[in-house]
Amino acid sequence: MSANDTPVTVLFTVDSLRADALPDNSVAATLGERGTVFENAFAHGNWTPFSFPSVLGAKRVFSDSRSIGVADEPTLAETLRDGGIATAGFNGSNGFLTEHWGYDRGFDEFETFTSRTGDSLYSKYLTAHPTVQAWLQVVASPVRRLLGREGGARNVSRMLDVERRAVEFVERAEPPFFLWVHYMDVHTPYVPAPKFVRDETGASVGTLKMLRAHARTGLGREVGETTLAELRSLYQAAVRQVDESVGRVLSALEREGLRDDACVVLAGDHGEEFMEHGHLAHYPKLYEELVHVPLVVDHPKAEDERVERAVGLDAIPPTVCEAMNVEHDFPGESLLDGDPDPVPVTSVAVRGEHVTRQPIPRHLDDGELLVSARTEGWTYVYHTESDDRELYDRDRDPEERENRWDELADSNVAAHLHGVVEERIEDIESEGGDDSVEPPSAVTNQLEALGYQ
Repeated sequence: MSANDTPVTVLFTVDSLRADALPDNSVAATLGERGTVFENAFAHGNWTPFSFPSVLGAKRVFSDSRSIGVADEPTLAETLRDGGIATAGFNGSNGFLTEHWGYDRGFDEFETFTSRTGDSLYSKYLTAHPTVQAWLQVVASPVRRLLGREGGARNVSRMLDVERRAVEFVERAEPPFFLWVHYMDVHTPYVPAPKFVRDETGASVGTLKMLRAHARTGLGREVGETTLAELRSLYQAAVRQVDESVGRVLSALEREGLRDDACVVLAGDHGEEFMEHGHLAHYPKLYEELVHVPLVVDHPKAEDERVERAVGLDAIPPTVCEAMNVEHDFPGESLLDGDPDPVPVTSVAVRGEHVTRQPIPRHLDDGELLVSARTEGWTYVYHTESDDRELYDRDRDPEERENRWDELADSNVAAHLHGVVEERIEDIESEGGDDSVEPPSAVTNQLEALGYQ
């Protein structure tokens, strides 16, 4: 792949999208046929607050704060805007990707389809708890259908709202422009429209059955094979739903005569567990099902290829900037720079006393820091307080079930990966300071009363 002055770049991010979740006949697969598929792409954390500072911000999470949010340095959108690029970002209601956490910085147009952070205590609470907001959408869906709300019969997420705004922007924006679109439909609870459930399973599954499947799971307690199969089917149906929406946005680019010269990037921000290591969703762990994500770059001059070396999602900002010929100071590698020397990719999680502790820890001080390092074939996970260590050879153990640390502790691969992890820990300890902005006391008090703080 070689860069050029690309007039349009579109970044699609899909919440909770595993690397193995994309169907063979998907729009994303077609992107890969035109461009480059990175087979070993890894998120820098187990969930959105830990992953996204690397995707739209300047640094990885905890680089200059012990909490979440983008670093106090130029974001991707700010860098592009300063380079003369029009910018727009539309987020399908993930409360962790709002102006409250700095993600609006640099966007000429920005919409999150969440309650505004400044409206009320209730709105602030929903903004910080996207899963709660998702469940409210599920509960409200029968009412929306009864009232005949637009889109209610098709899906209960904000996908159609996001898609509509993205298409409208494409139709009226003058190149050069950058468009970011974030989908939440693949995030639990999975409530795809019936059409996509039929496409996935060949059967019709009603909303009540979807709710029962979710309700039976609780917070990762024992899950039977039938319930697990239903959840997997709903998840895959949601993937199909998002994939179709991506296709409609790309069709808008085609109608405007922009598709052939556009750079299109598609990525998951983290994965999703289906009991591979004992739980559901994305609790604080750093295993393959949570960290390995799809990453596809369809650049105008890209060759049809599949890249095996490990890459991190922090490659997205420099890749977009290089594609659009904008100078930048992002530390990650550009994926348009040929085949640089491989570097292990690090990821972090913070684990409370129990893996399923609610809320999931989001501050360094909320629990034990876990740091992993990954190459094309190896995974190393270090528990910083307990000093537990895990080493997996993914070539022979792709599900990361056989910890080989005791056997290989003195090996070169173990020493190399632990050295990379130590460097990441040193970065966190040396650069991470106190949070610059404390939440309002009224919000803190209410969240403490609800058990969410």
